[in-house]
Amino acid sequence: MRSWRHGSAAYLTGAESSAFEARRPRMTAKLPIYLDHHATTPVDPRVLSAMLPYFFEKFGNASSRSHQFGWEAEAAVEKARELVAELIGATSTREIVFTSGATEANNLALKGVAEQLGETGHLVTTAVEHRSVLDVTERLSSRGWEVTVVGVDRRGRVDPDAIDRALTDRTRLVSVMLANNEVGTIQPIGQIGKRTRARGVLLHVDAVQGVGRTGFDVNDFNVDLCSLSAHKIGGPKGVGALYVRRSNPRVRLLSQIDGGGQERGLRSGTLDVPGIVGFGCAADLLGSEGAGENQRLAGLRDRLEHRLVSELDGVSINGDVEHRLPNNLNLSFDDVSANALMLRLSEIALSSGSACSSATPEPSHVLKAMGIGADRLLGSLRFGLGRDNDEEQVEYVASRIIEEVRNLRSSGRATDAGSRRSSGLE
Repeated sequence: MRSWRHGSAAYLTGAESSAFEARRPRMTAKLPIYLDHHATTPVDPRVLSAMLPYFFEKFGNASSRSHQFGWEAEAAVEKARELVAELIGATSTREIVFTSGATEANNLALKGVAEQLGETGHLVTTAVEHRSVLDVTERLSSRGWEVTVVGVDRRGRVDPDAIDRALTDRTRLVSVMLANNEVGTIQPIGQIGKRTRARGVLLHVDAVQGVGRTGFDVNDFNVDLCSLSAHKIGGPKGVGALYVRRSNPRVRLLSQIDGGGQERGLRSGTLDVPGIVGFGCAADLLGSEGAGENQRLAGLRDRLEHRLVSELDGVSINGDVEHRLPNNLNLSFDDVSANALMLRLSEIALSSGSACSSATPEPSHVLKAMGIGADRLLGSLRFGLGRDNDEEQVEYVASRIIEEVRNLRSSGRATDAGSRRSSGLE
């Protein structure tokens, strides 16, 4: 572990971390099995240990600068800011603005730039972005902004040249996610960043799913704004951050929440010190352990994929098999309703798309943008592997899916009308 567990500013000592690691529960075939880590991740016990003191004996307000309680809280926040900045290669800790999550960070980035200009302009994004980006662009469009939505190929990848062709003299901002939350496709942000920087256009990246899972550096990729979330990397829910470049160029935003002027006036509100501490600890763990963990998860993913594709007919891989997250697998099963399949797999946590859109009956806008047909849309499942998954779980999941897909196909109830209606396809 790096600075989090060593030095005078450490939140968690090496002995404490080792003790928690030894006590951490090791799941074998214990049920239920969680394979929905793109929706959220469990808080790492070491993260929880780092957070706990800031609920009790270190409970100060980070904005209280007249006594020790406030100084202690402020120091904890600044340590976390340093670790989050380090994770993405930010030049200065002052470029990290803490928020309530990535949705707020996306809103602050896009609306903040648009409103700071004081005039309408042109914004470019892609058809596979998270709803917290696409819905904001729709809001800006209603306020007079011109919005261009660039399509993707059948692997879910955007062509950097298509982004370049979409740019005009009025373009002020481009927003492209680092990696897709449904199919795991990693976007060519470095190539896109070269084009936006050459044209003097700001680049915003929603890095929620991809940070720590793929090589990413805000300076190497010419990124000007970057949204992050703690609960996707083993941290607590309700905490996120927005990276805001301070030089070459300096990005200026109009705040979306006014009040006490916290976060250098960009995001007012009392800071969630325990949550921010947890975010910093999770970022540090990901930075130091991520490479090995990614390799392990990719092996599990490939094992699951091989069994399902080799032992079942009519299975299609959705996404880019060359450029995808190591812990992601998105499959479509011919003649099978994903909803019907998940009902039979109640002991396994899976999803058929984004957690944020699961309450709506519409089929995946990501798969539709990739040109996936209605039958494959109906039968698509997303597998998101994480820290507590192992080979025994993967073998169990593969066997259960193979069993239930065969049962559904043989029973003739694989694609019933009710499932089709509930998926918005009729």
